Amino acid sequence: MQTAVLPVLVFVGATVGLALALVLVGNLLNPGRPGRVKRMPYESGMDPAHDTRRRFDVRFHLLAIAFLVFDVELLFLYPWAVSLHRDGADTTASSSARAVEAGESLSSSTGVSPARVAPTPRAPQAGRVRPAFLGGMVFVGLLALGLVYDWRKGILQWR
Repeated sequence: MQTAVLPVLVFVGATVGLALALVLVGNLLNPGRPGRVKRMPYESGMDPAHDTRRRFDVRFHLLAIAFLVFDVELLFLYPWAVSLHRDGADTTASSSARAVEAGESLSSSTGVSPARVAPTPRAPQAGRVRPAFLGGMVFVGLLALGLVYDWRKGILQWR
């Protein structure tokens, strides 16, 4: 157990040490000449056009939240698609298991060791819908419902 934890502790210690050293070097090398210009808000190298504490329209926030919701929910579709793709691969009845069931040695039939044989894809059964696919379609349907709601409320229209 100690040999497994030691590299992690060394890595964490080195990371914390490097962070502290960089902050310390930055404070030591800082010229330290504060002024009105240095305390001014920074806007892409230009002077600010107006007060930085002005209020934004609520529609901006609603659109930003809608974007984040759809963006984050879209990220959930990637693992779903990967898991759905892997459901089509037969991991229990690979070619090595079929060769053993047939009574022949895997190395004599294919010339490949059993540890290196990839699972073979399984043909989907006709008329059977997988639960993972149904779950994904419910998820996409809820996303579409949220989009229709936002559209009807006028969140997507900028006036």
